[in-house]
Amino acid sequence: MKAMNKSTSRVVLAAAAAAFATALALPSAALADLAFNVGAVTDYRYRGISQSRLKPAVQGGVDFDSNGFYVGFWGSSIKWVKDVGGRAPAELDFYGGYKGSIVKDSLSYDVGVLTYQYPRHKLGVAPNTTEIYGALTYGPATLKYSHSVTNLFGFTDSKGSGYVDLSAGFEVGPVTLAPHLGYQKVAHNGSFSYTDYSLIVSKEVLKGLTVSGGVVGADTKKLAGAPAYASPAGKDLCKAAAVAGIKYAF
Repeated sequence: MKAMNKSTSRVVLAAAAAAFATALALPSAALADLAFNVGAVTDYRYRGISQSRLKPAVQGGVDFDSNGFYVGFWGSSIKWVKDVGGRAPAELDFYGGYKGSIVKDSLSYDVGVLTYQYPRHKLGVAPNTTEIYGALTYGPATLKYSHSVTNLFGFTDSKGSGYVDLSAGFEVGPVTLAPHLGYQKVAHNGSFSYTDYSLIVSKEVLKGLTVSGGVVGADTKKLAGAPAYASPAGKDLCKAAAVAGIKYAF
């Protein structure tokens, strides 16, 4: 796997340092509610679309959860902003919300806000995006809706875009099987709306260490005979493909 370039490293390390500084400022009782994770994937797919130009990416984050309330940070190396003329080498996500139960051990909910930030992007229309979301979980299945309160990932006049997805997690013998189906509506940019899907199998091979693999793709339109989402070389960034990942949580 290729190493991060120096620019990406500085961004990710700066964000990680800020997260650790926040953690150290918490009282010792709160530190027990912190969870960290680091990992890597063969291709960073988000809502079916490759964010890393079909190449590997390194990722990591930190979460704080207390009495249903949670906040967190997650980051990944990316290539798509550079591919459309920008400079951002990393995606930095910040989120917070509340999880609760409607019917104990059966039906639960999750509401919150998530902002995607792309430092030093240098694009005319900022790719930075903020969404509010709500989800219901019943048994192994979760139905979630995310609504953008800003433009969506650099699309002009796309405020009010929505993403709905249905996902689940099933224990099948020693592994977890996670099917997913979603639909992204890009407001006022209908040619870029699409359906995405995935089927991922994962297994915790050691305490905290999980490996995963599966198929991810999206059903997108073609514009002038070319994929709506394509790399500078013309490769379809949404074509169904095998992906693999590894993550360590501690």
